[in-house]
Amino acid sequence: MFSLNNSTILKNSLSGVSKGWGQQPPRKISGPALVVVAAAVGSNGRPGDRNVSVLVDNTVKEIREVSPVVEKESKTTVSGGVGDVYGEDTATEDQSITPWTVSVASGYPLLRDPHFNKGLAFTEKEKDAHYLRGLLPPVVVSQEIQVKKMMANIRQYQVPLQRYMAMMDLQERNERLFYKLLIDNVEELLPVVYTPTVGEACQKYGSIFRQPQGLFISLKEKGKILEVLKNWPQQKIQVICVTDGERILGLGDLGCQGMGIPVGKLSLYTALGGIRPSACLPVTIDVGTNNEDLLKDDFYIGLRQRRATGQEYAELLDEFMSAVKQSYGEKVLIQFEDFANHNAFDLLAKYGSTHLVFNDDIQGTASVVLAGLIAALKLVGGTLAEHTFLFLGAGEAGTGIAELIALEMSKQTGAPVEETRRKIWMVDSKGLIIRSRMESLQHFKRPWAHEHEAVGNLVDAVKAIKPTVLIGSSGAGRTFTKEVVQAMSSFNEKPIILALSNPTSQSECTAEEAYMWSEGRAIFATGSPFGPVEYNGKIYASGQANNAYIFPGLGLGLIISGAIRVHDDMLLAASEALAEQVSDENLEKGLIYPPFSNIRKISARIAARVAAKVYELGLATRLPQPENLVAYAESCMYSPAYRSYR
Repeated sequence: MFSLNNSTILKNSLSGVSKGWGQQPPRKISGPALVVVAAAVGSNGRPGDRNVSVLVDNTVKEIREVSPVVEKESKTTVSGGVGDVYGEDTATEDQSITPWTVSVASGYPLLRDPHFNKGLAFTEKEKDAHYLRGLLPPVVVSQEIQVKKMMANIRQYQVPLQRYMAMMDLQERNERLFYKLLIDNVEELLPVVYTPTVGEACQKYGSIFRQPQGLFISLKEKGKILEVLKNWPQQKIQVICVTDGERILGLGDLGCQGMGIPVGKLSLYTALGGIRPSACLPVTIDVGTNNEDLLKDDFYIGLRQRRATGQEYAELLDEFMSAVKQSYGEKVLIQFEDFANHNAFDLLAKYGSTHLVFNDDIQGTASVVLAGLIAALKLVGGTLAEHTFLFLGAGEAGTGIAELIALEMSKQTGAPVEETRRKIWMVDSKGLIIRSRMESLQHFKRPWAHEHEAVGNLVDAVKAIKPTVLIGSSGAGRTFTKEVVQAMSSFNEKPIILALSNPTSQSECTAEEAYMWSEGRAIFATGSPFGPVEYNGKIYASGQANNAYIFPGLGLGLIISGAIRVHDDMLLAASEALAEQVSDENLEKGLIYPPFSNIRKISARIAARVAAKVYELGLATRLPQPENLVAYAESCMYSPAYRSYR
């Protein structure tokens, strides 16, 4: 029993309050000592008016003594692949669980806990067990009806940002319903929770900010980052998505307001890749911003100073990376997102050999584009090595794609990668990248400088190089002009044109322009979604080279294998697995990517292929290797279905 007068805690205090934890005592807990916040219980068995915080060193021992044990051998369907402190995911979906937070949630607090709140789906039995009588209307509705209602509500909004805010509001009050909604309506809602709408959300993040959805680490926290990480309520983290906000999509420096990107990415890790929400941590590193409009904006939520650079920047990032490994271990996946070129390449090179790191702008984009090209070969014929590639944009996305194409060509032909790079040309703001410009080029552009006379613009480069594949990654909208597309079409029966920059306003050309200017012959895909186009009585559906095809499955594969490093061969494996999911029916429609409606199955297959490569390279720590990696990946995927509470 608790002595509230002097806060004395008797040895067997936990057994004295167990009746306040629903109909049964809590599940078996494994792990270190916990801070247990329990409601004080009156003589009638209902929670009292006061809460007591107790630090109990022998928590594990006592709870095991008074609790029924959930055996390790129990069949699991939603494990998520991470230590399950409260027994929620080691139970099958038909087993009842106790709704845990730091305390056992009951009554009004339970309705305010997004992880356990079910809204009107609480059963009559649950209302009695958790003191919800009168706090909810008498009706009990299914999760399916809730999904139907929410979709009807969201569709009433005509402005995309309003839809985004409605989704974020749902995520903050009912986590499982949010993911159920997203999974069941992924094709409709993906553009809402991520590109292109997330770009506008980041631009206006200060105005729409309600409550934190991630961890903000600024220069003010320098020297204290390890302590800051402990403030995050979840400590079993598997994936971190981190940005410094300097290059958000094609929108430039948005500083601290770039938080919308990690939040959106990790939502997709869960919805599309099955990583449990509690294992995901969005982080924004705030070192200031050079965006003058934001610095003058009353609603800006970040540091009001110009960006820190050099040693100050490097020291903050180094402290962050060290703290992450110390807090979450060797196997936590750190995804760098929307860093400017000069930092993105350096960070990947610096930490690639010491941490499990991945840059989605460099490597994720490359993998999804390579998959599209492999699929497109079924329409145009030939091998990758028989095609010539021209890029508009030689930043992290363009050079990352180019390098992975060169690696795949090298793998297929056995030729050195230095040789396969010669099939790939690039145009930057100063024209065609050639050897005579070598001294002035940034280091990541130099491998793509070939012998050629100077060419000052894209259309002349197209005419000179005569590429079979044109790829835009410049972040500059409407740069694939009518003259450029017609030039591509003049010497290619089926020109492959990929306009990858996003959001939609930054796309190099629209789907309508590509099909109209190529007279319906282009094999076209974009970075942002475009609707079907009718030309000369035929409907053309353009695919979207969305990174969401790759990174959720890649992340799942790394986690289920316990990978300790990311290798280029894993990215190639992901690309090949995605390309295999493109059916003949998809190709007949001109699509070089499969529909997103099957994305969970696609992610499982990508995860299995990636995990197999991890085991093959000897970088796996989860041993032995499962016999059926696809089935294992599917068994580890988070399910948003409601759980029954004791």
